[in-house]
Amino acid sequence: MASSSLVGSWTYRSFINNPTPVDGDPDKAIRLFFAEAEFRFEAVSDTEFKGVIDWGSGGLDLAGTIKPGNADTPVAFAIVGLGRPGSQTDGWEYDYNGCLGYHWPNGIDQIPSLVGTVIRAKPHDGAPAGFTASFIAVKRP
Repeated sequence: MASSSLVGSWTYRSFINNPTPVDGDPDKAIRLFFAEAEFRFEAVSDTEFKGVIDWGSGGLDLAGTIKPGNADTPVAFAIVGLGRPGSQTDGWEYDYNGCLGYHWPNGIDQIPSLVGTVIRAKPHDGAPAGFTASFIAVKRP
């Protein structure tokens, strides 16, 4: 099952796409941080999955599709995240697109990862649609 490669919990972190070097300044580095949350996924079929992204004080319900990979192409996914009616995220929409991180044949204790980008698909709380960030997510044990 292709979607089974995503099943489980992942620590999610997203970063503002700013190409300016931080030059070792921890304050500049931390300002690149956009969000930290937990992805939780379950398989619906070989090509579909569902889940949530939860950051403790709110979250989105997720619906995703997956494209199986092969020797030359990693497993890829697309996710639509919708705010929960009646919650602080009501009316929100974020879209995620990414793939499984490369699994190194000689890697030692490599943890599965997801890499991709996210876009604010609908404006909310005075923030316009169209904002993008990069993300990584690392599989939890």
